[in-house]
Amino acid sequence: MAPRRISIVAHTHWDREWYEPFQTFRLKLVHLIDNLLVLLESDPSYERFLLDGQMAVVDDYLEIRPENEERIRALAAAGRLSMGPWYILMDEFLVSGETIIRDLQAGMERGASFGGATEVGYLPDMFGHIAQMPQILRSAGLANAVVWRGVPSVIDKTGFWWEAPDGSTVRAEYLPVGYGNGAAIPSDAKELVRRIADHVEEIGSFLLDGLLFMDGTDHQEPQPWLGRVVAEANALQDDFVLEVTSLADYLAGAPVEGLTRWRGELRSGARANVLMGVASNRVDVKRAAARAERALERRAEPLSALYLPAGQWPRALLEVAWKQMVRNAAHDSVCACSVDEVVDAVNVRYEEARQIGNGLADQALLALARSLAEPGPVVVNPSHRPRSGIVEMVVAGDDLPADTQALPEEAGAFGIPRGLGALTLDANTVRTILGMLPAGSQIDAHTWIQGVQVEEDETGIDITIAFGSEERFDVPIASIKQDLYTRLGARPDTAVRIRIDQPAIRRVLAWVADVPGFGWRRCLPASLAHPVTVSEGGRAGGDEGTGAVVLDNGLVTVAVDSETGTFAINGLAGFGRLVDDGDHGDSYNYSPPLKDTVVDTPASVSVAIGERGPVTATAVVTAHYRWPEQVDGNSRARVGEETVEITTTVELRAEERIVRVATEFVNPCRDHRLRVHLPLPEAATHSEAECAFAVVQRGLVAEGRPDEFGLPTFPSRRFVSAGGLTVTHEGLLEYELVDIDAGAGEAAGGSAKTLALTLLRSTGMLSRLGMAYRPLPAGPITAVEGLELQGRRIEARYALCLRCDDPYALADDAFLPLELVHAPGGGTRPDVGSALEIEGAEVSCVRRQAGMLEVRVFNPNDRPTTVRVGSRSGWLVDLRGRTLSAFDGSFALGPFAIATFRTAD
Repeated sequence: MAPRRISIVAHTHWDREWYEPFQTFRLKLVHLIDNLLVLLESDPSYERFLLDGQMAVVDDYLEIRPENEERIRALAAAGRLSMGPWYILMDEFLVSGETIIRDLQAGMERGASFGGATEVGYLPDMFGHIAQMPQILRSAGLANAVVWRGVPSVIDKTGFWWEAPDGSTVRAEYLPVGYGNGAAIPSDAKELVRRIADHVEEIGSFLLDGLLFMDGTDHQEPQPWLGRVVAEANALQDDFVLEVTSLADYLAGAPVEGLTRWRGELRSGARANVLMGVASNRVDVKRAAARAERALERRAEPLSALYLPAGQWPRALLEVAWKQMVRNAAHDSVCACSVDEVVDAVNVRYEEARQIGNGLADQALLALARSLAEPGPVVVNPSHRPRSGIVEMVVAGDDLPADTQALPEEAGAFGIPRGLGALTLDANTVRTILGMLPAGSQIDAHTWIQGVQVEEDETGIDITIAFGSEERFDVPIASIKQDLYTRLGARPDTAVRIRIDQPAIRRVLAWVADVPGFGWRRCLPASLAHPVTVSEGGRAGGDEGTGAVVLDNGLVTVAVDSETGTFAINGLAGFGRLVDDGDHGDSYNYSPPLKDTVVDTPASVSVAIGERGPVTATAVVTAHYRWPEQVDGNSRARVGEETVEITTTVELRAEERIVRVATEFVNPCRDHRLRVHLPLPEAATHSEAECAFAVVQRGLVAEGRPDEFGLPTFPSRRFVSAGGLTVTHEGLLEYELVDIDAGAGEAAGGSAKTLALTLLRSTGMLSRLGMAYRPLPAGPITAVEGLELQGRRIEARYALCLRCDDPYALADDAFLPLELVHAPGGGTRPDVGSALEIEGAEVSCVRRQAGMLEVRVFNPNDRPTTVRVGSRSGWLVDLRGRTLSAFDGSFALGPFAIATFRTAD
């Protein structure tokens, strides 16, 4: 019998931040790589080392030791040091598909500067894997993946074919017991042989041929005796042939015949924890991620690419923002299964990325406004599909245009009431006001300085400031301010009289129709075919129910029950029922307490009418609940009582079938989970949820084991559909189908009547021992106060639609508003137009790359499509920018396929 080959890959698994903050871990990283470089350079028998498949490790080290870059480059070029292909080892479900691609591209680009990144899709510790990962890897030229968590029980060998929904396939190397099966190799050769023999016996049924022995684990230092002990082990026995190698070299000879094929996502807990509760802890982080992704992907990049001159593409700022996003994608970061210092840093990075994104988007919108031929308000559509919707605009005079809705009056500029006569102020106060004036002439979203007149006599200085809604760039604000400072300096005791000249204006909501995709249209309020109205005293749910506030636009009727605080949509009652139960779990997993108390009925409810139409109408529900204060550590029962006030605003707009919901409260309690229950129009045997570049179908159960209960809570990126209901949300990633009738449905497997959306999961432990749903810890048993979110304001936004035809359009309509700009006139663009026409696919990315416009599209359907791009021509490219084929006006896109193309302006 031939000896079994044992392929040893020396590595470290480097969590950039986790149970210690980044800088604390980096101190250890610097020490590790300092020693590693000496070891590799001085000991040829220590042949290879894998730097965890992520380039962030290299950059974090070189920021402290820049003088060692050439040493690292030399070792990488010699094949001794493997790095990449990722920039960071990300979580795949909690970040956008575009973030995953930018992560891979950044890693491969950085790796190229060291001679090339590892040509292996190394995915060692992600909490499950998205369905489209094989297609992403293939589009980057990678044919192999290495995985651990999420592999289902039907996979019973260390190799299998993993297929994406479009048919793209990679060979996946499965690590049955994880990335540390060879960690801490003993320095004694006999002990090493015994350990290998024991491990082969443990997993022998999985082995196709040789054994991949991963010599490393979390933050493990390289073991300097590796080369020696391997040589000694080979000399003293004939059962095994040990070699120190790389993942790429091992996989080049791995068996490919007769492998099992698996299609789709990997989310099974059959042999390893998938830690599904990370989707719902620290909901503030998930909301921040959603807002930052939207700012960059849907606003900053497409608007800058389409409306700024090519030479003004803000590459440097976008790279800063994307580096923050990619760093946050690390699973211990976005998953928030970390100490408070880490999560605080994550939130700061998301906020900085959002600020950059929104700031760049505003600059691009300003550029578009200045390029338009005629002056006046213009509506801009940041999505690729033609859209209609609501905008807030300013109209002159006191008369309200037809089919618009007045908003509450605001004070004038600087808070000065409109129509007020002259104010007499001293010089110091005027200096303060001058300091408030911006460098430009824009005061706020609706107000611009039209002119400043200064007159002076022996009685004082008279300043008249004219404000208006017309955008002006020709008012010399800086020189006016300097002149006034000079006058005030010469007469420090004089009286200054300020007069505000501001015409009567009204802020109104208007419905605008048919704004082209990636385009603009002159803002003209449209007539309302389906205005929204408000009435009181109706019924909340068909023939049953109590007095209600009813919102109705002829397409949808929403009746808010004044006793329960729930609402009915088109007669289907029970939406918005809040259910609070105990959570004695940790950052990784929900787990019920031994003695739970479930609260789903408010102690009191009041319903008030907010906006009254015709453009938008709202009902505001204020409910008080009495929740248990915490879970007692000894009895494991919910104890105590706290009263919480929860405000839920239900909104219906004209011309829409969407019901928007916003829930806010300050969390007073610990150790609990709050979910909103949403009834399904029809019983459902499965859900369909958005994940990266796809919509995946999931059943009512999840595969688990005694070490981790298979709780069927699942993540969705922006929306989930089941039983005729579609829910789109802002960072509320976790859902579950509940109220299951076991005697009905698909092959009597059951059907669900309700979708539960998690609004909050409050737990104070990073990891815990002895949980009902996961008995063993998943990380350090560390108390983390921030995970409770106690005393924090929770804001949850979601929208509902019955019988939704296009959930992608629903997500855009709910959370990507139309934009309004004020054009000064004098440009060349017409009143209506589109900067980029795309039909036939969803759009993930519009940016500038290699001097061209780069667009990424995907087909989320099981039918082929034709992507039409107007008169544009160009080239389809892979994720490395390599040309695949040319196109002219259109190209074919297969079912579930992703494509990237480049085109000239």
